[in-house]
Amino acid sequence: MKAHAKRASYGPWLVGLGAALWGTESAWRIPLNNLFDAPVIVWWEHVLILLMFLPILLPHLGALRNVDGRTWSYLIFSGFAGSAVGTVFFTLALKNGNPTVVNVILNIQPVISTIGAFVLFGDRLTPRFFVYASIAIVAGIFLSVEHPELIGVSFAQAGLNLGTAYALVCALFWGLSTVAGRGVMIGMPLKLASSLRVVVGLVCMSAILLLYGKANGPALWPAAAQTHPGVAIGALILLASISGGIPLLIYFEGLRLTRASTAGYFEMLQTLAAVCITWGFFHAKLYPHQVVAALVLMAAVTMVQRSQAVVEYDY
Repeated sequence: MKAHAKRASYGPWLVGLGAALWGTESAWRIPLNNLFDAPVIVWWEHVLILLMFLPILLPHLGALRNVDGRTWSYLIFSGFAGSAVGTVFFTLALKNGNPTVVNVILNIQPVISTIGAFVLFGDRLTPRFFVYASIAIVAGIFLSVEHPELIGVSFAQAGLNLGTAYALVCALFWGLSTVAGRGVMIGMPLKLASSLRVVVGLVCMSAILLLYGKANGPALWPAAAQTHPGVAIGALILLASISGGIPLLIYFEGLRLTRASTAGYFEMLQTLAAVCITWGFFHAKLYPHQVVAALVLMAAVTMVQRSQAVVEYDY
C-alpha cells in the first residue's frame, strides 16, 4: 500500500518534469534556425539522441522477434509523423511565427489524438468532448491572429501567418503520432519502442535530406555553423539531451506510474516552460486577447481530457 502511494505521488511529477524539459527546446531550436535548415536541425537531433539511446536499444533487440506487423506499422507511422515530420514543422513554425503562439497552440493536440483514438481504436467520445473541443478550436483561431476584428475581412489582414499554419500541421502530426504510439506500446516494450521511434525518425529524416539534396557536407554543416561552431555544437547537444532524450525517459517513466487523465494536467508544464522562454528571453509577447484565448484554449483542452477520462489508455 505504501509503495503504491509513493508511486502515485511522484509519478505525475515525473510527467511534469519531462514535459517542462521538453518545453525548453525553443531555447535551442530558435538560435539553431539561424544556422541550419529546419530538416538538418531535426536530422542532427535524431543522430545525437540515437547515440544517447544505444545503451538502451542494444540490450532489447532480442525482443524484436516477438513484434508483429501491426505494431511495426504503428511504430513506423509514429516515427515518421511524430519524431520526423512533425518536428520539422515545429522547427519551421518557430522560424516563421510568434514562438509563444506556436507553443501555446500546440495544446490542441489532445483534441486531435482523441478523435484519432475514436477512429482507430473505437474509443467513445463523450458529449462534452464536442463542446470543449469546439471551444478549444475557436480559442485557437483567436490566439492565432493579432487583429481578430479583421477575421471577417481576411485571415491575412487579421495576422494569420505561415508560422501558425506550420504549428497546426505539427499539432496534427504529433496528435496522430500519439494515437499510433498507443498501438506501439500495446505490442512492444517501452524502452525498445522509445529507442526504435528515434531510429525510424532518423531513417525518415535521412530520406528527406536525400530527396531535397541536403545530404552533403555543406548542407549538414553550412557556413553559418562553421562561423559559430561553439554555438552550433552546444545548442545541438542541449537540444538532443536536455530537451530530447532525457525528458523522453523521465516522461515515460512518469507516465507508467500515472493515470492518463492526471498526466494530462501535468503535461501543461511544457507550455508554461515554453512560454517563459519564448516570451521571457525572446520577447515574443502576446496581445491581451491572445492571452485570454490561450487561457481559454488550455482550459478547454483540460476539460477535453477530463471528459474523456472514462476511456483512458496508457501510451
